[in-house]
This record gives sequence, C-alpha cells and structure tokens, in this order.
Amino acid sequence: MSDLNRGIMKFEGADKPVLVGVSAILVLGAITGLIIWALKTAYSMG
Repeated sequence: MSDLNRGIMKFEGADKPVLVGVSAILVLGAITGLIIWALKTAYSMG
C-alpha cells in the first residue's frame, strides 16, 4: 500500500497516476480561476 492510499483517500486505486494528475489539474485550475476572478474584481480589468 502506498502512502497515497491512506488517510482520506481510503479506496483502492487512489494512487493511480491518472487520478493524481486529474486531481492536480482540477485543483490548479480552480486556483487559477479564483486568482483571475479576484484580479478582475479588484482592478476592473477587461
């Protein structure tokens, strides 16, 4: 059992590279979207 298959991620296959990659893309995309939204709101850009 790898370290990624413990804690909150207690299901078989939680440490698959595809799932880790998709999760990373979703998290980074959400953070990027929030930063862009914050800049547009704060500075009335575009």
